[in-house]
Amino acid sequence: MTETPPPSRRTDILLLAATFVLAVSGLVYELIAGAVSSYLLGDSVYHFSLVIGLFMSAMGIGAYLSRHVTDPERGFVIAQILLGLIGGFSAPILFAAFALIDNYDAFLYLICIAIGSLMGLEIPLIIRILEGRDALKITLSNVLTADYIGALAAALLFPLVLVPHLGLMGASLLFGALNLAVAAMALWLFRERCGWSVFGALVLASLAVVVGLVQSERMLGFMERNLYASEIILAEQTPYQRIVVSSDGARTQLFLNGSIQFDTIDEYRYHESLVHPAMIRAPRIAQVAIFGGGDGMAVREVLRYPGVERITLVDLDPAVTRLFKDDATMAALNGGALSDPRVSIVNADAWEHVKGLRGEYDIAILDLPDPKDLAISKLYSRAFYTDMARALGAGGVMVTQATSPIYARRAYWTIAATLEATANPYAENGTLQVRPYHAYVPSFGQWGFVMAGGRLAQEPLRELPEGLQYFSEGEPAGLFDFPPDMAREAMAPNTLFDHPLPRLYEEGWSRWFK
Repeated sequence: MTETPPPSRRTDILLLAATFVLAVSGLVYELIAGAVSSYLLGDSVYHFSLVIGLFMSAMGIGAYLSRHVTDPERGFVIAQILLGLIGGFSAPILFAAFALIDNYDAFLYLICIAIGSLMGLEIPLIIRILEGRDALKITLSNVLTADYIGALAAALLFPLVLVPHLGLMGASLLFGALNLAVAAMALWLFRERCGWSVFGALVLASLAVVVGLVQSERMLGFMERNLYASEIILAEQTPYQRIVVSSDGARTQLFLNGSIQFDTIDEYRYHESLVHPAMIRAPRIAQVAIFGGGDGMAVREVLRYPGVERITLVDLDPAVTRLFKDDATMAALNGGALSDPRVSIVNADAWEHVKGLRGEYDIAILDLPDPKDLAISKLYSRAFYTDMARALGAGGVMVTQATSPIYARRAYWTIAATLEATANPYAENGTLQVRPYHAYVPSFGQWGFVMAGGRLAQEPLRELPEGLQYFSEGEPAGLFDFPPDMAREAMAPNTLFDHPLPRLYEEGWSRWFK
């Protein structure tokens, strides 16, 4: 082979631009691996920490191995081809490992180590290619500046553009294509050193990634069909979550980020249990707030009471509330509740919505996701419950779903302890009164709820409405009784400073479902 001439200024500029693209793609692959793991397995803190640790360690391995690459130009091109393939198909591989192979962890480790090692090769090889053009300190500063700016761009693009518009699978394949574009550019620059075999590998890798990108939604649909028992009738990726609705014609199920939210065959048990014990004990029910519950089922139950004047539904994701308000099939499941003139829909974060409110509501119903991670755990913290108590008028009542008292027993009683430790804004040095209870919902098992208020009535103050299925004969027997295997445990409250709840939740559920 002929010797490659010293790098030109054009080569410098192109390689610095490539460094920027590679920094973006590297961080995107890292975020995708963490997001897919959190989506499929929960506990985002653990999985993002694991992914970051694996990536950083593997980058060190790659940097070490770079010293053994005798031809930096050819090595750089080959590394980009491999990164485009492995990184591009990282999300499809991880989804397939979970849905089809049932060996997720091994594939996560392999992908993180492979991508991290290839990323670790990049900067040493680029610096070796550019050395001799400028002083080393200038070369290093230029390369690292491009690398760090690229990381910032990736951090902004991922949540604001990539996930909402492409989804995790589409994003990984797009950036695989970008890595291959960098490989093509480098192959053109260093064509004398690479040969036809590298060119052929690039062509084959590009064809694979382009086909994958075009078929990404079809691949995701195929894998999701293996995760759900019924036919998927709707699947949508929003900036906040993956929405999947499945149906076999007789029953419909809603899944958010893979977790079931309701099954029409028994959702009435959950929603009647969530809503009615609080509604019949609150002194006033004119002003009701529901947090979460964008499917409108809890709204449907509240509207059974003629004394209700206004319902404020606060749900983060407008795609969910729009689906269950405007889609005729989905709206029929809640009886058109979201179109009732008494209902106001606010698409906002519950944490931000309640701040500064004073005496706004008579009842607050918290139909929130399970506390799998810190982002959700803060909505089960003493700080949030303090703001919620202030948003209620004197005598106001709040109720929250509180996961399973048998599957996640310690997490359940932590939620109860947190509410008990919350200050009562209408009693000096007083705390909220708490009433834990549970109900059997076949889709979920034994499910827990906790009711709280400054002056919580032990007995009902009004009658239940007609038309109920589970509460038709009054409150079910044993609603407030806990057998020994669900009995209370002394737990510390969940605060913003320590957040024990996600760990206790994960420990509880993993004990039953490994």
